[in-house]
Amino acid sequence: MTTEHHVTEELSVGPARVRVDYHGTAARTQILEDLDFFVYRLADVHISSDSTLTHPDIVWNLDADVSVSYDGHTMTFNGEWAPGPLQKAGVAMLALRLEEHGLHPFHASAVRYHDRTIMFLGGESNHGKSMGQIEACRRGASLISTETTVVDEAARAVMGSKTVFIKKRAQGTERADKASPDRAVEIFFGSMPTWEIHEGPTQVDVVVVPSIDGNYEPSLAEMIAFEKQFQALHSVQNYFLLNELLAPGWAMPILDTSDLRRARAKFVAKFSERPFYLVRAATPQVLMDQLDAVL
Repeated sequence: MTTEHHVTEELSVGPARVRVDYHGTAARTQILEDLDFFVYRLADVHISSDSTLTHPDIVWNLDADVSVSYDGHTMTFNGEWAPGPLQKAGVAMLALRLEEHGLHPFHASAVRYHDRTIMFLGGESNHGKSMGQIEACRRGASLISTETTVVDEAARAVMGSKTVFIKKRAQGTERADKASPDRAVEIFFGSMPTWEIHEGPTQVDVVVVPSIDGNYEPSLAEMIAFEKQFQALHSVQNYFLLNELLAPGWAMPILDTSDLRRARAKFVAKFSERPFYLVRAATPQVLMDQLDAVL
C-alpha cells in the first residue's frame, strides 16, 4: 500500500502569513529547503511547521501531471517542481499578504544619509540600486535595506532585506546573464565596506532612480509626476512576477486583479509626491557626487 505524506509549513514576514502544503508519496521533511532567497528578496522571513492558518496559500501535489494554477487565493503546483519556482511563488504570495496589511515591498535599497532617508529605486532598468547603496554607506550612511524596502501607507520604510547579494540561486532559477556581484564590488570599491544598521521606521525623503553605465556623462534630473509613478509602479509590481517564467513553458499565474492594481496605483501616486531624481553616472562615486550636490 502506498502511503501519501503531508507536510505543512508557514512563512511569515512582519504581519504577513503564507501556508504551504505538500502532498505526495515521496517523503519530505521540509518543502522549501532554505530561506536564503526569501531573506534576500523580502526581509527577515521565518518558517514554522506549526501553521496558524486554516487554509493553504500554496499547495504542491507531487503525484500529478505537471501544472500550476491560481484560483484567487491558492496557488497549486502539480507534479515535479524544482525548489526555485516554489520559492519565487512564496515570495509573490507573501507580497500579496503584505499588501493586505498596507505594506508595499519596493524593489529598492535604502539608507539614512545626512539625516535623510534615501531610497535607491530599482525601477524599469534597475541599474545601480545596490552600487548606490554601497557607496552611500561608504560615505557614512547607515543601512535600512538592500534588495527590498517595505513601505507603509504613510511612506515610512518599516523593514527590508539586509543581504546585498544572493550568492547561490535555487535550482530552477539560475541566471547566466547575471554578472558576478563580487566582481562589481571589486571594480568600484576594492572591497566591501562595512556599515551600521539603521533601526526603526523612517520616512522616505528622497527617491533616486540610478542609472550607472561606464559610458554615461554625469547628469541629474528631477522627475515629473508621470515618470515618478511609472518607475515606482515598476518597482512594486516586481514582486508579482507577471513578466516571468516559473519554469520552461510555465508562466507565473496572474495574481493581480483590477481592484488591487487600482489600489496600488493610488498608493504609488501618493508616495510619488516626494522628490524623485534620475541620476546618470559612470560609477557609484560619481552618482553620489551628483546626489550630494542637491541634498
